Amino acid sequence: MSTAHAFAPGHLTGFFGAYPDADPRVAGSRGAGLTLSRGVATTVSTEGDPGVWLDGERASVAAVERVLAALDAPPLRVELDAGLPVGRGFGASGAAALGTALAADALSPGARTVAELVGVAHAAEVEAGTGLGDVVAQARGGAPVRLEAGGPERGRVDALNAPGSTRVEWVAFGDLSTETVLDGDTDRLTAAGERALAALCETPTLGTLVAESWRFARAAGLAADRVREAVARVERAGGRASMAMLGRTVFGVGRALSSAGFDPETATLGAPAARRGPDDF
Repeated sequence: MSTAHAFAPGHLTGFFGAYPDADPRVAGSRGAGLTLSRGVATTVSTEGDPGVWLDGERASVAAVERVLAALDAPPLRVELDAGLPVGRGFGASGAAALGTALAADALSPGARTVAELVGVAHAAEVEAGTGLGDVVAQARGGAPVRLEAGGPERGRVDALNAPGSTRVEWVAFGDLSTETVLDGDTDRLTAAGERALAALCETPTLGTLVAESWRFARAAGLAADRVREAVARVERAGGRASMAMLGRTVFGVGRALSSAGFDPETATLGAPAARRGPDDF
């Protein structure tokens, strides 16, 4: 085999608490969000120029490069097709890392279990500074709830009982640097995330997830004026919306945004990340 493929869903984090650790396998986050049927398709090959390509352009993706190093992979060409905006709260880096791990394992010296590969991708993203919980959520699919922080060895992930046909809508207004937020003082947002998680565990519904996500965004001081205006517009129309972490993206479930007059991007809840055949895309 000279080529392998994988797909990892996008992930909109609604709220989280950050739990750093010197060991990237232990570091992570607690919180909840929504995975999406749109995400990152990854093709890994021993043929062609080695390196990483993102949407046809050569790119430097630190989490992907760390995955390849951890797998002791031969020189590989990694092609990432991002079906979602990069840098706007959709977990694109985590999806790229996880898809690369799943596909590259088929072409690298040692075969690993899915849990081991999720752990490799999680640690790579933590070390790259681009996320703390996207990878384990993307490995779970649906509407994941991260109950304990860390990779598969330490973390624990459940999910809301939501149908895969659930519609998710969003409007993206701009970027928000994950690295900047995670490198700062996270005590305030972690406290807000713990309150939101407790409320969601008490009433585990999509409505609670969105409502607590918006309460979290305001308590953590992350909601920009344009985001606040968009959420207020949805609420005036009788719906609920919140902000994706971390990006200036407003999201809701059902037709929350379109009913408020927006022309949103859409997806349904995503399936867990997995290796795929070339005809599955």
